[in-house]
Amino acid sequence: MSEKRRVVAVIPCNNLVASEDFYGLLGFRRDPDSEDYGDYVILTDDGGAEIHLTKAAEDWLVPGKSPFGIYFYADNVEELAARLKGRLLYPPVKQPWGMFEFAVSDPDEHLVRVGRRID
Repeated sequence: MSEKRRVVAVIPCNNLVASEDFYGLLGFRRDPDSEDYGDYVILTDDGGAEIHLTKAAEDWLVPGKSPFGIYFYADNVEELAARLKGRLLYPPVKQPWGMFEFAVSDPDEHLVRVGRRID
């Protein structure tokens, strides 16, 4: 059987539990079919999206200086923003590049944007 081509983000984390909890607010949960890999966690959502969290090497992630970012496409932008109220870098807004999106930082201060195309 051939699998469709796909891309999965691997996100380095200082604290896997805090990161798993954060991405849980975006609808991700530990993949029930994955094994316990210790310092590596596979998360999925109901739509088939998948992200991997991996324990970062000590002193590798510097607060406020993360070069990493991730973009999630979602239809329920307002609902997800409400779950993250108080953490948002900016609230849901129409962007000139044709997206309705918000931005937030995860526990390691990676930039996370969540949006949908504007029809």
